[in-house]
Amino acid sequence: MTSNVIYEGSLRTVATHLQSTSSFETDAPTDNQGKGERFSPTDLVGTALASCMLTTMAIKMRSMEETLKGVHIDVLKVMSPNPRRISGLQLTFHYPPGFEATESQKRELEEIAMTCPVKESIHPGIDLKVDFNW
Repeated sequence: MTSNVIYEGSLRTVATHLQSTSSFETDAPTDNQGKGERFSPTDLVGTALASCMLTTMAIKMRSMEETLKGVHIDVLKVMSPNPRRISGLQLTFHYPPGFEATESQKRELEEIAMTCPVKESIHPGIDLKVDFNW
């Protein structure tokens, strides 16, 4: 098993990663009767995508003895009302001052990001826009 998720009431869950015992809470979003005090389950989809992209890119950069430290991604999730679902994800990369990559490295990193396991699991009906912002 990977995790355990417990419903706490008031539209909140607690998810625990079984191997590490780390945990986090989720809330329903404010546009769906929730408090919006934590990530919503649908927020986690875009967040997981950004995290997966950075992680797989960082693995490649490590092999090139480079680092992605300080790179961050802004994530925008777009919901559609009927049926209620994620209709779009927009990810924008931001690089720290002094970050440099060759054109070849940029192409390779983009390919790695766009083929990460979470990206490969995203339904093709979700409009995905990724700006690497080099």
